[in-house]
Amino acid sequence: MKILLSVFVQICLFITVSITVSAQQWIKDMPGYDRYKTIATQVRTSVKPGQVSVKWADDGKSFTYNLEGKKMQFDFKMKKAVVFGDAEKEESPMTRYRRMYGNRPERGRQFTFADSPDGKSKAIYRNGNVFITGMNGENELTVTTGGDESKRLKYGSATWVYGEELAQTTAMWWSSDSKKLAFYSFDLTKVRDYYLQYKQTEIYDSLEVEPYTKVGAVNPEVGLIIYDLESKKTVTVDVRDGKPFTDDVLGHYIYDIQWSPDGTELMFHRTNRKQNRMEWTAASPETGKCRVVVHEEWLPSYTTNSPEYQFLSDNRRFIWTSENTGFKNYILFDLSGKLLAALTNHPFEVAGIVKIDEKAGFLYYMSRSGDNHAKLQLHKVKLDGTGDVRLTDPAFNHSVEVSPDGKYIVDVAQTHDIPPFTQLLDDKGRQVSKLAESDLTKFNELGLKKVEAFTFTSVDGKTQLHGLLHFPSDFDPNKKYPLLVSNYGGPETNEFRETFVTPNSLTEYGFLIASIDGRNVGGKGKVIMDQIYGKLGYAEMEDFAEGVKSLYNRPYFDKTRVGIFGTSFGGTTSAACLLRFPDVFSAAVANSGVMDWRNYDNIYTERYMNLLSENLEGYELTSVMKYAPELKGKLMIYYGTSDNNVHPSNSLQLINALQKAGKSFEVQVGPDRGHTAVSTDRMMEFFNQNLILN
Repeated sequence: MKILLSVFVQICLFITVSITVSAQQWIKDMPGYDRYKTIATQVRTSVKPGQVSVKWADDGKSFTYNLEGKKMQFDFKMKKAVVFGDAEKEESPMTRYRRMYGNRPERGRQFTFADSPDGKSKAIYRNGNVFITGMNGENELTVTTGGDESKRLKYGSATWVYGEELAQTTAMWWSSDSKKLAFYSFDLTKVRDYYLQYKQTEIYDSLEVEPYTKVGAVNPEVGLIIYDLESKKTVTVDVRDGKPFTDDVLGHYIYDIQWSPDGTELMFHRTNRKQNRMEWTAASPETGKCRVVVHEEWLPSYTTNSPEYQFLSDNRRFIWTSENTGFKNYILFDLSGKLLAALTNHPFEVAGIVKIDEKAGFLYYMSRSGDNHAKLQLHKVKLDGTGDVRLTDPAFNHSVEVSPDGKYIVDVAQTHDIPPFTQLLDDKGRQVSKLAESDLTKFNELGLKKVEAFTFTSVDGKTQLHGLLHFPSDFDPNKKYPLLVSNYGGPETNEFRETFVTPNSLTEYGFLIASIDGRNVGGKGKVIMDQIYGKLGYAEMEDFAEGVKSLYNRPYFDKTRVGIFGTSFGGTTSAACLLRFPDVFSAAVANSGVMDWRNYDNIYTERYMNLLSENLEGYELTSVMKYAPELKGKLMIYYGTSDNNVHPSNSLQLINALQKAGKSFEVQVGPDRGHTAVSTDRMMEFFNQNLILN
């Protein structure tokens, strides 16, 4: 993230403010700066990736792709590609994203309109109510009148937390025939507001007031209403089966709303407040009565809120991702709720549906069945759950596209240290032709070093974990190097990946850089997540420290000079690691981090930490402030004054705790900045000052 940094604050026992013209005025005179500036701009373009995207002909008998300025067509008879013309212009990733998802609203917000599928009507949210007009705004129809934002009642809109944590970017949904409109109702009368100052660098500031439920606080009462355009009548969906709105009721959270493929029912997910029970539910638009299609629960911790699923062509059968075995596997259901077949039953995770070939009776899917969990493989299995076979080489990580007739596979293969190459495989996984390879000429000319993977054992004594180690281009194994750990942390995230990455350019300052997975790692099943449940930001930090210790036997690593940095959960990670493991970490830059989970929104936090009333001990154990008296190393705290995600109170509480403990540390503030990080130059000044120059 990019920020404009303008205030430098040095905090010791008392606060002393030092404002400088340039907060990174010393960086240009520091070791490695010139080398970093020379190489950093070239690192990302140092590899010409051998990764191509193909376009299949409608009959599936040929495909084209761009390669080195030419449009290539693959000739199946010759089993090679021939030049077919000049390369076609490819859309940018952003254009592709917008084409697929549209221009999304601001983070945490919902669209204030929804166009009907037939292109004739528009649903509009305004001041707590829903209206329907023609596409040009004519003939406005009032759907609701009881909403009033000032009275904290609204229809057709959700809250910021629903947008942030449950991905609700809209709150109004048209049926496929454009005859019915479903929309949210939100009762916020018991929800507390959070106040955040904006524009503090201007003569007059402003105030954002947001209904924001933090851990343990009262949630908004959420409902669904369906409006029939022909009858002009509304039906209230019985989202909780007649039960009152309580923490344990299914329907405490309601999200992922959409109409069934045939438009006859309104589908949605509902969970209890703990989010350890989840149901995919269908509602009748005539009566509002609900029926359960799929029920999932994982009582040791939490369920996945939005499992992957895909309908078959009959719009009745669908493939559902279930975790009821402890690993994500595919199950074939009927919309009536009948289980038709368990398609997979692996002791590892499935990772995405690639293609459903109903004519041949196969499901093609990705799975984590490679040499490690990060190497995704293509499998196919019959739609009755028999005949599962892996089609790709488990030594590589793969991304694939299956031909329309299922006879061929275009495969992009790579690992962390093998750049991508694209090959054509037959339906048995045998190579037919290599289509493209990566070019490392510039990479080698710059002297760049490939990233190295390493493994270590968790402090639990049994879980194998991974990390990646980056080296500077002038690496000398006879020298001693300080280490920076670049980590996010957080549930089901991955620092170790089997995609080719160029070395982090910050190594050119004279650092090794490591990214390390803990028991928070995604893709290894539910049991590993159960180990961090209720103590988020505690157990995995032990593993990050253990990962650093696993590098101690390397003669070129100076274990007395270890820094760590990160943003958001990474800011939490950085502060917690420095305070809890002073024998491992010497310095940290903690950007925009949650310093006590009681400060954060309840949908995210309670999913992983349980309810405050049931786990006060866990909340106190994981509070970073608890460890403020243990500070021995050098700490920089950064926060933006307008951060509406991780509120400034997090950093301010840690500052207060450190002051009370009589500790010296540094603060950088981003005036009128949101959820961001300190500038890279200021961060590297800090690490140079504390890990190289001192």
